[in-house]
Amino acid sequence: MPAQQKIIKSILDNIESKQNTKFPPIAFVLLAVLLWSTGGLFIKGTTLDAFSVNLGRSLFAAITVAVFTYRKGLKLNRFTLLTSFLYAGTLTCFVYANKTTTAANAIFLQYTAPIYILIFAPFILKEKFRASDLITVIICLAGMSLFFIATPGAENPLATNIFWGNIAALVSGIFFGLYFILLRHPRSLENENPALSVFYGNIIIVFLMLPLIFNNPPAQITSNDVLAILFLGIFQIGIAYVLFTKGIAEGVRSLDASIVGFVEPLLNPIWVFMILGERPNHWAIVGGIVIIFAVVLHTVRQNRASAV
Repeated sequence: MPAQQKIIKSILDNIESKQNTKFPPIAFVLLAVLLWSTGGLFIKGTTLDAFSVNLGRSLFAAITVAVFTYRKGLKLNRFTLLTSFLYAGTLTCFVYANKTTTAANAIFLQYTAPIYILIFAPFILKEKFRASDLITVIICLAGMSLFFIATPGAENPLATNIFWGNIAALVSGIFFGLYFILLRHPRSLENENPALSVFYGNIIIVFLMLPLIFNNPPAQITSNDVLAILFLGIFQIGIAYVLFTKGIAEGVRSLDASIVGFVEPLLNPIWVFMILGERPNHWAIVGGIVIIFAVVLHTVRQNRASAV
């Protein structure tokens, strides 16, 4: 473990020290998104159940984030604790969804988070709800409904319970939306360390999963399982967070970061199809396109309106 921490710290320090690099800031964001897009592949590629994957991924993610951000402080308060639970719920439901429904369903339904931001932000942040927001919500709801047309089939043995997997993905989207709302709350902006909720959210997952693992430990853990868990925790969450925040800090606009972020739901099911052979239902593909189109269009329109 000490050797692994030294390797992680060396990578992170190298990234942090090159402040004047000629590497385009948007490339850091793109690399982060590419790492995020591998989540479905590595979660489905393990022989471990959702609880074991969730625990292992979060353990190494917490270590990675702590190594990079501990200098900014790790002081916990009640508001950060609430935000951390929402983050933990997002990750937990997403892992379960990937283990029970298709990767396409899991990622597209999680990306309905902007719907819940539009719905709840007026109540929590006192933001104005516009007519265009309502149209976006209706279109996304229509897209969401298409995911529930799919039924389990022999062509997708990795999707063992599509209905409940879809429900878990929807809940993940709700948690994700609420999490982003609270990140924009003035009390969150007071934190010197923006990664507090990421760190403590992963710690919460570890403590919640431990009793479940003790009651039903994995029958065996292969070397591939270990490598997948290490990659998910260190790179897919930890290093991806480092790269994304570096890109934002070096001047990438919120709009550009948001649009680049939609590469994740597009690539996620492609990796799973290419390597594991999982084919998303055609209704899920249509529903995903509807949701992504509606959210991207709303994001661009909102940015133009705020610039006027």
